[in-house]
Amino acid sequence: MANSTRMGRINDDIQLALSSLLRSVKDPRVQQGMISVTRVETTGDLRYAKVWLSVLGELNEKEFKRGLKSCGPWLRRELGEKLNLRYTPELVFELDHSIEYGARISRLIEEIEVTENHDDEHDSE
Repeated sequence: MANSTRMGRINDDIQLALSSLLRSVKDPRVQQGMISVTRVETTGDLRYAKVWLSVLGELNEKEFKRGLKSCGPWLRRELGEKLNLRYTPELVFELDHSIEYGARISRLIEEIEVTENHDDEHDSE
């Protein structure tokens, strides 16, 4: 149990540190919108950390991933300096589309409600 608590704390620390570090990346390919680190999962041996990012705004996914790959070593080095870990994990980035998906579903529900309200007004006439 203590090990899973420790891993959870490490994941949280990495998430917090990366959230801050990503704001200071100068590469325009990475700075395409508002970036949120939604989740981090580190392997038990601390060799790899899978980092899920959500980007709000227009996004050229291919360029964004190239930019992340390019600044990956810098992010890892900075992360190593911020966190006191025996080994700084290699960062593997994934895009998290769940926020975007949720926003789309909300818009669709609103459209349905507006249509229903409009139909109700016509029925009562």
